[in-house]
Amino acid sequence: MTTDAFLADCRARLAFDLLSNTWNAVVLWALRDGPLRPVELRERIGGISSKVLTETLRRLQYNGLVARRPRPGAPPRVEYRLTDLGRTFLAPIGAVGAWAFDHGDEVMAAQEAASGE
Repeated sequence: MTTDAFLADCRARLAFDLLSNTWNAVVLWALRDGPLRPVELRERIGGISSKVLTETLRRLQYNGLVARRPRPGAPPRVEYRLTDLGRTFLAPIGAVGAWAFDHGDEVMAAQEAASGE
């Protein structure tokens, strides 16, 4: 076993893979205050299609970060909530968001400079 945190078979790569999909972090962040139904998630997030939201929720559920719970009633409804594991992922998401807030203008300036070359 290697101590290099970024090799292909390392657990750190798993976390980077989860963060690399924009919608994963957005959906987890949207669920931070409690369970939501898919329609509520779409309203809170904005700009995400039903199909992409469904795929994202399934991926997060597969990875143990989100739990799906059927709700009684007619028509049948479901809601999604963060698992304990999913809640632990909020701190890294918040840190990346804070970095983006602090340095986003610099990144955009670099992109504009590169586009003008």
